[in-house]
Amino acid sequence: MLSTWSSFYIMIGSSAAALTGLMFVVITLVTRDEDAARSRDGVSTYSTPTVVHFCAVLLVSAVLVAPWRALVHPAILTALAGLGGIVYVARVIARARRLAYTPDLEDWVWYHILPLLTYIVLFAGSIALPNAPPEGALAIAATVVILIFIGIHNAWDVVTFLALPHDL
Repeated sequence: MLSTWSSFYIMIGSSAAALTGLMFVVITLVTRDEDAARSRDGVSTYSTPTVVHFCAVLLVSAVLVAPWRALVHPAILTALAGLGGIVYVARVIARARRLAYTPDLEDWVWYHILPLLTYIVLFAGSIALPNAPPEGALAIAATVVILIFIGIHNAWDVVTFLALPHDL
């Protein structure tokens, strides 16, 4: 059943890998700026999660293009990825509450709420995969696309924040 999704996951996984690489380049260039080194917690709250989301997409894509004999095995692995994402986002939310910066509504939605909901759907879709393959597969596919868009939005947000003067 997953073979029909292979080209989708190859494309999505490749995109996630390329975007992860670009994040490394951006962070490397930005860390040369004195202002960028202001807060390790700020990087951990707003840049690192973007890389984690891209890596989650890459992991799920790699799992789902492997030649499994039964759906239960990839379901377990993607469910663990979803559960790990839920725990990770909860830790990021806790870290965000300690920052001197108070996130606005847009930051809460894009950096915390949407990723948390997406990982919950990934977990649920993974649990559904063995018993309801079309629905589970569609839920998982939706989560990787959403995580890519969350990552793109958040990467752009961080880069523009660091690159533009703050008095605009």
